Amino acid sequence: MKSTFLRRAAYAGIPILFVLHADWWLWDDPRLVFGLPAGLVYHTLFCLAATLEMMLLVRYAWPAHLEP
Repeated sequence: MKSTFLRRAAYAGIPILFVLHADWWLWDDPRLVFGLPAGLVYHTLFCLAATLEMMLLVRYAWPAHLEP
C-alpha cells in the first residue's frame, strides 16, 4: 500500500507547478546568474522540479490496475 501523505503531496505539486510555470516576473530581468540569464536559470530549476514531481507521481500515485 502506498503512502497517502506522499500521494497527496504529489497531487498538490501539480497546481503549484502550473502556477509557477509562467515566470512573468523574470521577463525583463537583465541579471546574470552563474553567467546565464535569470529566466534561463529559473526554467532550468523548474525543469528539475517538474522531473521530481513526475517521479513522485509515478512512484506514489500510479494506479495499481495499470501494473502488469
